[in-house]
Amino acid sequence: MTLRMYNTLTRKKEEFVPLEPGKVKMYVCGPTVYNYIHIGNGRPVIFFDVVRRFLESQNYEVTYITNFTDVDDKMIRKAEEMATTVPELAETFIAAFLEDIQALGVHEATLNPRVTENIQEIIDFIAALVEKDYAYEARGDVYYRTTKFAEYGKLSQQNLEELQYGIRIEVDDRKENPQDFVLWKAAKPGEIYWDSPWGQGRPGWHIECSAMVRKYLGETIDIHGGGQDLTFPHHECEIAQTEAVTGHPMANYWLHNAFLNIDNEKMSKSLGNGILIRDLVKQIKPEVFRFFMLSAHYRNPLNFSDESLKQAANALERIQNANDNLKHRLATASVASEVEADLKDRVAAIANQFVEKMNDDFNTPDAITAVFDLVAEANLYLQQERVNAAALQVFLDQLQVFDQTLGILSKQADELLDEEIENLIVERTEARKSKNWARADEIRDLLTEKGIFLEDTPQGIRWRRK
Repeated sequence: MTLRMYNTLTRKKEEFVPLEPGKVKMYVCGPTVYNYIHIGNGRPVIFFDVVRRFLESQNYEVTYITNFTDVDDKMIRKAEEMATTVPELAETFIAAFLEDIQALGVHEATLNPRVTENIQEIIDFIAALVEKDYAYEARGDVYYRTTKFAEYGKLSQQNLEELQYGIRIEVDDRKENPQDFVLWKAAKPGEIYWDSPWGQGRPGWHIECSAMVRKYLGETIDIHGGGQDLTFPHHECEIAQTEAVTGHPMANYWLHNAFLNIDNEKMSKSLGNGILIRDLVKQIKPEVFRFFMLSAHYRNPLNFSDESLKQAANALERIQNANDNLKHRLATASVASEVEADLKDRVAAIANQFVEKMNDDFNTPDAITAVFDLVAEANLYLQQERVNAAALQVFLDQLQVFDQTLGILSKQADELLDEEIENLIVERTEARKSKNWARADEIRDLLTEKGIFLEDTPQGIRWRRK
């Protein structure tokens, strides 16, 4: 099976051929750390985590870089509002970001470089652009000369004349052309700054990623990703900067996820409909939000609503219950014999279906369908009075393999019941034996209030926490 992915640069699905066999260099633009991340930020964070996990499941060694923009205009303004410094602000929100994505089950990046740690590399990159006449200095600012890069607009597939209608252009007599963008910004009084050949200042947004990609991954990388809002201008400008200096493609594959809407409206500050990740995970299980994000193809818009979350929670519960029921039966199964060839074949066919769908441009909704096919097979098997421990393990192992890519199963360790709850379960069992149904129901209700749900199975009572 061959992995194919939709390349924004060519507007078609292409077979993935890494620069180096068995290895993948991948860069995903990270946050500007001036606030907590909202659920819209969660889509690229979760999707590209799944891309990375799937590549690793296919035995690729992935170097996964996502950066922190820890200095820019927004950060300077926010630091002033909070009466703190830009570095202190960055520390606060970098820690918050890492905490939030950990809650979402996102694996730690290979490296999280910061802009402020790479100022010299950025200055050197700008200097190379100036030397090649792709950039010019104007009263302490340095601008990129877009008209000199013949392929400017190739990612967004627009030419300069078309692009000018999509750019918020401020009248600036320092620019040779309105479409030229800033590489180095002269510092205003009281602002954070670094010394450079063009005076005191700080980097522009686009140049930061170009410099860090080249430093940590090389002149050409395999995959560059981010939300579709980054296609233009950010990624377009990255290409122009990098390829002007190196003469090589910046990335062979460009991946962009679509937007997340809230109740069929675009998330925006003016509507005040943004929801922070850290607030959401206090109300629902993080795995539910992750499952919801993967329930639609990454290139399709996704609508967030109470109803869609409820559907995600119900669907995920079916998978989680199957996993838990398999573990429960495995703990009491006394038989461990050779697994029937037919069962092995059915599980293998479902496993192949999962990989086939993920190989088709990371089609997570269809991959999840394969997970449900496995759950259906497992539930059918669990209906038997006598089960084979080895067969139960086959189902469990395959669910774990799927979850290594999707990351949707609960990671909570099995918890010991405290003495009070243990005693209540024993008492309820005795009440049922003596046909004291009223007391049995009373105890069930009491345990439910404590967040303990009981399931009466042919193999005995099984419990789970809410």
